[in-house]
Amino acid sequence: MTVDELARAAAGGDEAAFEELMRLHEKKVYNLALRMCGSPEDAADAAQEAFLAAWKGLPNFRGEAGFSTWLYRLTSNAAIDRLRRTRRRREEASLDDEALRLDAVDGAPSPQARAEGEELREAVLSGLAQLSDDHRQALTLRELQELSYEEIAAVLELDLGTVKSRISRARGALRKILIKNGNLSGYLPSKVEEQPKGGGRT
Repeated sequence: MTVDELARAAAGGDEAAFEELMRLHEKKVYNLALRMCGSPEDAADAAQEAFLAAWKGLPNFRGEAGFSTWLYRLTSNAAIDRLRRTRRRREEASLDDEALRLDAVDGAPSPQARAEGEELREAVLSGLAQLSDDHRQALTLRELQELSYEEIAAVLELDLGTVKSRISRARGALRKILIKNGNLSGYLPSKVEEQPKGGGRT
């Protein structure tokens, strides 16, 4: 069965179909939640909340955006909610550098290059943690999940111009943080930037 067929079966109450959907998506859902939350514990909770929301929402799922896109949206929202709750208990979420893999260093780097890559990765992760929820959400989906602008627009339920503008602003904010901390050297977005077209919410 395809993902859409499984989703339709699960919407009709087929628990086995939903379990298969969870198996197919659990790794990507957890990775997205981890990259947004930073903490493995928060990511696991957010992933669980996303799947619970999916199970409850499936009877009303119409499939316009596709099940995977819809699930990413639920995961993103759950991660943001979890992050906000965590920030009430501590100043900022902890970042697990071993679990969050930014491709700052390719191949088999020298010890010096590895050290510089680790320093850069730490700086970028720290900078991401300082962005607003909206900016961190958009930049995570673009740079770490490697979604297209169109996919991000579907996940966040925003128009394309708003997505491009938000990501552009997020990159600018991250650069300012890195410059301020003396860590800009070596940081380049993994995607070719596109100029935002039109207005929208940012």
